[in-house]
Amino acid sequence: MIARLTVQLPQHCLVAALCLGLAGANLLRLRGPVPALACAAALMLSSTTRSGPRLALACVGAVLAGLSWGALRLDALDRSPLHAEVGRGGRAVLELTDTPRRGGFSLRVPARMLRFGGRRVHEPVLLELPLGRSPPQGARLQVLGVVRAPRPPANGYDEAGFLRRHGVHVVFHGDRWRLLGRRGGLGGVADRLHGGLTAALASGTQGERRKLLVGIVLGDDGGVPEGLRDRFRASGLYHLLAVSGQNIALVAGGALGIVWLLGLGRAVGEICALTAIGAYVLAVGAQPSVVRAGVAGALGSLAWLMARERDRWYFMLIGALALLAWNPYDVLDPGFQLSFAAVAAIFLLARSIQRKLEGYPMPDAVRGVAAVSIACGVATAPILCLQFGNVPLYTVPANLIAEPAMPFLLGLAFGAAALHPFAPGAAAALAFLAGCCASYVGWCARLVGSLPFARLPAAWGLTLLAAAAAAYAWRRWRAS
Repeated sequence: MIARLTVQLPQHCLVAALCLGLAGANLLRLRGPVPALACAAALMLSSTTRSGPRLALACVGAVLAGLSWGALRLDALDRSPLHAEVGRGGRAVLELTDTPRRGGFSLRVPARMLRFGGRRVHEPVLLELPLGRSPPQGARLQVLGVVRAPRPPANGYDEAGFLRRHGVHVVFHGDRWRLLGRRGGLGGVADRLHGGLTAALASGTQGERRKLLVGIVLGDDGGVPEGLRDRFRASGLYHLLAVSGQNIALVAGGALGIVWLLGLGRAVGEICALTAIGAYVLAVGAQPSVVRAGVAGALGSLAWLMARERDRWYFMLIGALALLAWNPYDVLDPGFQLSFAAVAAIFLLARSIQRKLEGYPMPDAVRGVAAVSIACGVATAPILCLQFGNVPLYTVPANLIAEPAMPFLLGLAFGAAALHPFAPGAAAALAFLAGCCASYVGWCARLVGSLPFARLPAAWGLTLLAAAAAAYAWRRWRAS
C-alpha cells in the first residue's frame, strides 16, 4: 500500500504533511495507540477512494504519523536522569561532541556523559571547564565537578530553554579534568575529518585570519573574536559563518572535477561526490543549514545518477524532514528558521527580482547576487526581528561586496584540504590565499557593520517591512 501511495500521490504533499505533523508535536503531543490506528485508517481509506479525497486522506495520515513520532522524540529528548542529580558532585566520564568555546570565565562545550558517580549514564550535557588549555573535539575526559541546573532567563536569553531544545537539561561544572582517550565509531571518524580539515586550513594561516577561515569553512565561529562576530551580525553577513548549500556544491563539484580529470565514468563521479558530501557533513557537524544542504546535494546527485528530474522543493522538504524527525524542537531554532526561509525565498522571489533589475546598469553576476540578497533579506528580516530584536539594514550592499570572494575562498580551502596529506607545502600556499580571501570578507563585515544605523531595532524594521509590503500591494492594485 505504501508503494502504491508513493506512486499515485504527489510526494511533496506527503513530505510536507509529515513535516507539519513533526513540527506540530511541539503544540500537541499525541500518545498511545489511538493516533497510530487513526493514521493507519486514513492511509487505508486513501487507497480505496478517488484521486481527489485520496490525497487529502493520505496527508491526514501523514500529519498523524508526524504527530505520533514527534511526541515520541520529544519525550525522549525531555527525559533526563541527571536532572535528579542537580547539586551533587562527583567524578564523571564525558565525551566532547563539539569544539570548546572560550568564554569570559570558562570553556563551554557540548558533551555526552557516560558515567557519573560510578553508574552508567548516556545523556548530553553542557560541560564547563576552567580557562586554560582546551581539550580537542572528541576527547574522552575524566572530570571532577558538580551537576548544576542551567542559568535562569536573563537579559532576553533563556539558557534553559535553548539547551532543552537540544536535549540538554543540566550543566556539569568541572574543576579538574584528565584526558582518557578519544571516542570511536562514527563520531571518531567525524573528529578525525574535522581535525584534518582544520589542520589543512591552519597550515598557511595564523591569528585572527586562521580563526575566521575555520569559521567560514567549518561553520565554527567559536574562535572568531566577539567584536568581529558582532560586525558580521550588524552587516548581514553572519550567514557566511554557517555552512550552506554553496559549500556543499563546491565539495561535490570538486569531487566530480577530479573524477572527470582522471577520465572515470559518471557513476564513479557521483559516488565520489556523495562520499565527499558525507565526509564534509560529518566534519562540520549536524547544523540545520549543512544537514539541509547535504541532504539536498545527496538527493540531487542520486537523481542525476538515475537520470531523473531534480526537484529543489522536494529536496528542501526532505532536508526539513530529516532534521525534524530527529529533533522536532529544531523548528523553534533560529538557525533552522533562517536557513529554510532563505532557501524558500531564493526559490520564490530571486528570479522575479532579478528580472525587475534588468533595467539597471549592472553586470549579470552582480544582478544575480543582488536578487538573492534582496530575497533572503526580505524573508529573514521578520525572523531576525522576532528572534534577535534587530535587523541589519545594509544586507544587500554587504553581500554585493563580500559574496564574490566566497567561491575563491571555499575553492582554495577545499583544495588545501585535498592536498594537505600529500603535498603540505602546496596546501599551505592555498590555505594562505584562502586566508587572504577570509580577511577580505572580515574587512567587508567591519566596514559595513560600523556604518550608522547598520542595525535597526525590531520596531523600526517591522515598520519598514510593513510599509514596503503596503507600497507593493498598492502598486499591484493600481496596475491591475
